[in-house]
Amino acid sequence: MLFFGIIPLTTNAQTYDEAAYDALEYRLIGPFRGGRSAAVTGVPSKPNLFYFGATGGGIWETKNGGRTWKNISDGYFGGSIGAIEVAESDPNVIYVGGGEKTVRGNVSSGYGMWKSEDAGKTWKASGLPKSRHISRIAIHPKDYNTVYAAVLGNIYKSSEERGVYKSTDGGKTWQKKLFANSDAGAVDLIMDPNNPRILYASTWNVRRTPYSLSSGGEGSALWKSTDSGETWKEISKNKGFPGDTLGIIGVTVSPANSDRVWAIVEHKEKGGVYRSEDGGETWNNINSDRNLRQRAWYYTRIYADTHDEDVMYVLNVRYHKSTDGGKTYETYNAPHGDHHDLWIAPEDPKRMIIGDDGGAQVTYDGGETWSTYHNQPTSQFYRVTTDNAFPYRIYAAQQDNSTVRIPHRTEGYNIDEDDWESTAGGESAHIAVDPENPNIVYGGSYDGFLTRYNHEKNTVRSISVWPDNPMGHGAEHMKYRFQWNFPIFFSPHDPNKLYTASNHLHVTTNEGESWEVISPDLTRDDPDKQKSSGGPITQDNTSVEYYCTIFAAAESPVTPGLLWTGSDDGLVHVSRDGGENWENVTPKGMPEWMMINSIEPSVFDPATCYIAGTKYKTGDFAPYLYKTSDYGKTWKKITNGIASEHFTRVVREGPKQKGLLYAGTETGMYISFNDGANWQPFQLNLPIVPITDLALRDNNLIVATQGRSLWILDDLTVIHQLSEAKNNENYLFKPKDTYRMGGGSRSGSLTSGTNHPSGMMTYFKVSNPEDKEIKLSYLNRANDTISSFSNKNKKENKLTVKEGMNYHNWDMRGEGAERLDGMILWWASTSAPQAVPGEYKVVLEVDDEVYTQMATLLPDANAETDVAGMQRQFDFITDVNKTVDKAHKSIKKIRNINKQLTSFQEQYEDNEAVEALVEKAESLSESLSEIEKALYQTKNRSGQDPLNFPIKLTNKLAHLNSLVSMDDFPPTQQDIAVKNELTAKIEAELTKFDKILSEEIQAFNAEFNAMNLNYLFVEEDQD
Repeated sequence: MLFFGIIPLTTNAQTYDEAAYDALEYRLIGPFRGGRSAAVTGVPSKPNLFYFGATGGGIWETKNGGRTWKNISDGYFGGSIGAIEVAESDPNVIYVGGGEKTVRGNVSSGYGMWKSEDAGKTWKASGLPKSRHISRIAIHPKDYNTVYAAVLGNIYKSSEERGVYKSTDGGKTWQKKLFANSDAGAVDLIMDPNNPRILYASTWNVRRTPYSLSSGGEGSALWKSTDSGETWKEISKNKGFPGDTLGIIGVTVSPANSDRVWAIVEHKEKGGVYRSEDGGETWNNINSDRNLRQRAWYYTRIYADTHDEDVMYVLNVRYHKSTDGGKTYETYNAPHGDHHDLWIAPEDPKRMIIGDDGGAQVTYDGGETWSTYHNQPTSQFYRVTTDNAFPYRIYAAQQDNSTVRIPHRTEGYNIDEDDWESTAGGESAHIAVDPENPNIVYGGSYDGFLTRYNHEKNTVRSISVWPDNPMGHGAEHMKYRFQWNFPIFFSPHDPNKLYTASNHLHVTTNEGESWEVISPDLTRDDPDKQKSSGGPITQDNTSVEYYCTIFAAAESPVTPGLLWTGSDDGLVHVSRDGGENWENVTPKGMPEWMMINSIEPSVFDPATCYIAGTKYKTGDFAPYLYKTSDYGKTWKKITNGIASEHFTRVVREGPKQKGLLYAGTETGMYISFNDGANWQPFQLNLPIVPITDLALRDNNLIVATQGRSLWILDDLTVIHQLSEAKNNENYLFKPKDTYRMGGGSRSGSLTSGTNHPSGMMTYFKVSNPEDKEIKLSYLNRANDTISSFSNKNKKENKLTVKEGMNYHNWDMRGEGAERLDGMILWWASTSAPQAVPGEYKVVLEVDDEVYTQMATLLPDANAETDVAGMQRQFDFITDVNKTVDKAHKSIKKIRNINKQLTSFQEQYEDNEAVEALVEKAESLSESLSEIEKALYQTKNRSGQDPLNFPIKLTNKLAHLNSLVSMDDFPPTQQDIAVKNELTAKIEAELTKFDKILSEEIQAFNAEFNAMNLNYLFVEEDQD
């Protein structure tokens, strides 16, 4: 009997403890370009200390006035931050509320209240777990255990958790003190700086759905408490305040005059800035400029100067400053627009921190200058893809900024601003890169805007499917409904075929010169969900709420013309003939109105496809992943093991191992080893952050986040080998193919991304390593050991080993030339050459047990020489090093002999019986010193000394190592000529030295021994 519903998986569980792969680490590549922040604060009388909360990225701290920022919530919590406050009575006490107030289309909820009592070193959960969005916190100035929280609540449905809450025991317990209704949460909250018994709060009726945003309505009001928040009185009904429907309201009190209160009010006819001179008893509308209140739901925050009662600020796209009590304003820009929060230092109002769509910036001069936001890895990204360049580049669109393309690795030691560049499309883009020419990039943006960008010629062309600008219109007016984040993708079979999607699927084969519609409307096309968004006061149509659109689409990588689409209103369609015919294959039993956020056709089987859905914008935070193996006739729900509120945004199939799946959720990463039958966390060192998209390329996993920029896991071959390693106490993983490239990896930077290591990444598992000798060696095809590392070594080639999984990176080099302590060499290298591309053997020895794997070293695809040329380079540098090594070891011998000769001279300088022998010792010492001085400039004692004392032979020869190893090239003819000349000169000096050793030193020793002196002369060989 054929069942067309959702069939539960019966596959046997297959999981691995994280310890089986915990040596793997995600690598932050950046960009370090701030994303949205709606919560900032400083600390009174600590001028360089500030904090901000990122919308998706947790809590950040600067101790140097914004020059660098460090995350301080990782390991405890993360995600979206709505409020942060430092206790005045003890700045070690910090309260944080999760969930941003900026309820735009990609808004994320938070994880309740958190508290630190040691200035952010450690944190503990402090209640309100169902608050979802905490928009303000107020702390009693003398008692940090008395704290208030403005809870906006669940913005997707009615909720009893909304309102103002109070705790008197430091967050252990909370009591709701103000509740407007189940649709209106508390959005602003401020304590009178001069009287902590007086508080002001605003409540806001706000609702976001998948197809609308509503700001204003019953429950939107302004409130005041005069008894420490125990009771509240609505003051938005007082004289002078606008009547009828209110929207969002911001409120502030002047610290210089508690009777002066300002409010900024969203209202259809009478919106603007209101001022009260009697603590809210009466009000006057003093400014209605729309620049102060445009797009009110996204802004509407107001702040009072801490010293001057006539100075105040209103935040919006730009920020506005008044010096006449709010009547008139001058308009300013911080480094990034769209401002959401401001903190003004009580002791110095020129010291401020502002939060905006670019993160947080600090000023010490009242806004004349601001710190940068190009030092915060809190970017919010939508979709991610890669190109076919070498090294490949990663493409993504940053919310509130541009698209970026960024190399996944460089030949430097980090990935910084010089490595990023903008590309096609805008902040909300899907991006598609020409498979045959990575300089041609296609990118979208909101309102159906689609561009073709040519990086080589620096040209850009609009190729929008239907270039009718819809700004401000509801979806009902559109010929084609293009969502804010509409799909764009190339056919995996035809590099000339580019697809994009509205409510129809479109295709072009001439780079966007023309488009063909190849589907009917593949959505529910519900007219009730295609209306202008934003009411009842302010409309807001940017295409974020355009609904009944195709939100995900893909062509099978196995079968040409096998097309899948998923709509944001919950339909899945398939075409098996390139779009001629379509079948509705929506999973039966799947909740209606599901947003199909990603579609993943299998690389192994054309009948298999995976989808990830979300319903969080209806207040359902459950994960939804489905799999079909019969072209959508039946589906299986595959979410076992994913936490109940970790709603799923993306699922991707591992292209190297059937049944290996990766899922990105609102709260982290998951992995399945058995085709979705079971999932387990795959978080490792990845911070708690919404994961918006995943891409797999060259055994790398690329992670796009909403608040922590881009991350990458560099070696999935470990995951592919876990089944082999599982039942072995010790195991050497086969290293993934390694490119012979320059550069390197320096982790820990606060201003740049971590680069891919340059070397052979080697993973091994060891059980009970204590008291065992563990060696890791790298051999060539002739079984010659190039490098060997041991846990028993003291310093050189020390191998660090712990129980379980271990990681070691071999730099692809053997032993270089001897370099004596204190040697000053100018632009010279004694390092061994990089290994030549080819096959190598890796050997793990655990006491007497031996484990072997073969490893492949690949040439840099950008190299201008072939492997034979690299071999000539290797041989050249090896010969150079051999001569330099021999010379430097000879210098070591010379210094040892001279030390003894000098000691002999000092002991017997007044002994006439051995006067001739003393003179002989002096002559020998001079001869040896002349050889040393010919080989090496002994006068050089500091780095710049070679400018004064000319370098000598070994420095000159070692300089050729530096030159020839600059990149992948064989030596030039002149390199060889100079090498031969210098080598001959060095060999001549070494011949002199050998002669002195074999003749004069031997003769000196014989004469010395014949005299029976009480001195032992020894020629030590310290090799």
